[in-house]
Amino acid sequence: MRILIVDDHGLVRAGLRARLAGEADIVPVGEAGNAADAVALAQRLQPDLVLLDVVLPRTNGCDAIAPLRRVAAGTKILMMSAQASASTVRRALLAGASGYISKGSSDQALIGAMRRICAGETYVEPSLGARLVVGDQVAALEPLSERECEILYQLALGYTNQEIARSLFISVRTVDTHRAHIMRKLRLGTRAELVMFALSHGLIGQS
Repeated sequence: MRILIVDDHGLVRAGLRARLAGEADIVPVGEAGNAADAVALAQRLQPDLVLLDVVLPRTNGCDAIAPLRRVAAGTKILMMSAQASASTVRRALLAGASGYISKGSSDQALIGAMRRICAGETYVEPSLGARLVVGDQVAALEPLSERECEILYQLALGYTNQEIARSLFISVRTVDTHRAHIMRKLRLGTRAELVMFALSHGLIGQS
């Protein structure tokens, strides 16, 4: 995977470059500190993936997606941000990004997301993707807490209660309790209904 790193902080770029260089299947081929330089480099290098910060000087990352796709149509884009609202995540995905991850994620999560995206998948970090279900379409239902949204997202992707407990550093019993609350609030009876709910509200995509 040939990667272009775009972030306005030189130390962040250096840290990412050093970390990614340790992976046998990842080659950082360039870096940029603003959207204009990113577009120029993407056109010249045609990387497999652009790791793109949302907050950039002059033109933000979301506004840079369309120009990047015009000059490098086959390049995937993974957005990264220190903080993100559901509207920002949705905006980035609608603009053509293939994924969204927070800067607070682990190295393993970042690298895993990059590999999945380059393999043709869409990736949204669970804690961010979960927020997308709390919108106008579910406003009439009893609202879910942020933790319940995280668990709903992972349940819909097929993770077991044990796997969810490990990823969120909580007990299996706590996951069971949250799951029961989710099913009650969303008026669902089975795991299949939960998956259909997630599909119909755009939390997960059709495979």
